[in-house]
Amino acid sequence: MLARSGCGFGLMALSEMLAAANPDRATQPHSVRPPPHAPRAKRVIFLYMPGGPSHVDLFDPKPRLRVDNGQPLPFEKPKLERTKTGNLLASPWQFSRHGASGVEVSELLPRVASRIDDICVIRSMVADNINHTGAALQMCTGEQAFSRPSIGSWLTYGLGTVNQNLPGFVVVSPAAVFQGAQLWASSFLPSTFQGTLVRDLKNPIANLGDPSGNVERQRAKLDALRTLNEIHKRDRVIDSPLDARIASFELAFRMQREAPEAFDISRESQATHALYGTDQPATEMFGRQCLLARRLVERGVRFVQLFDAPVNNAWDHHGGLRENLPKRCRAVDQPIAALLTDLKARGMLDDTLVLWGGEFGRSPTAEGKDGREHHPFGFTMWMAGGGIRGGMTYGATDEFGWHSVQNKVHVHDLHATILHLMGFDHEKLTYRHGGRDYRLTDVYGRVVQEILA
Repeated sequence: MLARSGCGFGLMALSEMLAAANPDRATQPHSVRPPPHAPRAKRVIFLYMPGGPSHVDLFDPKPRLRVDNGQPLPFEKPKLERTKTGNLLASPWQFSRHGASGVEVSELLPRVASRIDDICVIRSMVADNINHTGAALQMCTGEQAFSRPSIGSWLTYGLGTVNQNLPGFVVVSPAAVFQGAQLWASSFLPSTFQGTLVRDLKNPIANLGDPSGNVERQRAKLDALRTLNEIHKRDRVIDSPLDARIASFELAFRMQREAPEAFDISRESQATHALYGTDQPATEMFGRQCLLARRLVERGVRFVQLFDAPVNNAWDHHGGLRENLPKRCRAVDQPIAALLTDLKARGMLDDTLVLWGGEFGRSPTAEGKDGREHHPFGFTMWMAGGGIRGGMTYGATDEFGWHSVQNKVHVHDLHATILHLMGFDHEKLTYRHGGRDYRLTDVYGRVVQEILA
């Protein structure tokens, strides 16, 4: 029976009713929940290149830039711009066709090019913000100005995770990124759905072990703490942070059994390490990240986001393009190709969605003598596995690589497509907060059906 108050049902009673209707949400927030429709993908690996990789130097060849190199852009630039860039700047690198599909890829990414028949290159991406902070927020959360739940948080909220002894959402970033935790935060979703950050690849989860080594005693302590927390909750209508804290204690206890093995890439064979390039200085860092990502998704982690972040905004090439872009490509090319190869060999690529890109691209015009500016008007991302058609390009920018002119794919469309592949209608995966329903795709977005296998 619900207790009544002067303004209708008591809030405490309403909270109890909701808890009774969904008893596992608070006590088992990561329990597996089937999606509304049959998914094509079961897990996601997001290879995030902070700073914005240059599309016209990597995946979107523009012969017209070579013809008009050094000439002014022959049309007015958008009003949304940060600096006055100069004349057109042709790519210093050659493109060639690869695979049975014949998709053109830059010479800077020969290993990724060897996997192009598994990849769909989206050449018509558009975003709404020209600055890193807003653009990165939009790419990772769907909102460019305010705190919103990240993609990984939405997916673990909607689906839970297969392995209850590991986090459902793991973020690997060796160095700090400019926007920080907002990119993997749960915002108004329960706190337990935020990403678990791994900074030190050699000591991924700090303070995980129990120095006493007495598991029974530790279990008794946790049970006593849980009892006290439950008593504390009785006088409160809703306490999401407390529920998240209880859940995190329990997860940490369970992780002691499985996490050390899952995060220990030294258990992999020498041949596997050679495949990922963890034995070479140039590729060691991102190779370790990609190998760890494979180990985690293999063990049931739902969403893994890797930041190529040896320094802040590593792909932000306002200058030094000819020197620094090849360095970044050498660092990630072999590990990414190895990840796709390894997933496919293990029979996991078909249901693992791999996404590559940054928050925007770079301008086809020069900043200074050897740089490119931020560019959200038309840029490239790619997807592979998990229900995506490989060996194809989708959409196009104009002949200079400035505007997306064919089959535009907005960030909301990208997110809608990811949710669809994971079994959700992006308009129906919602959470009520502040008096209205929120979703990852804000109020629009369409599934890009043309790239689905």
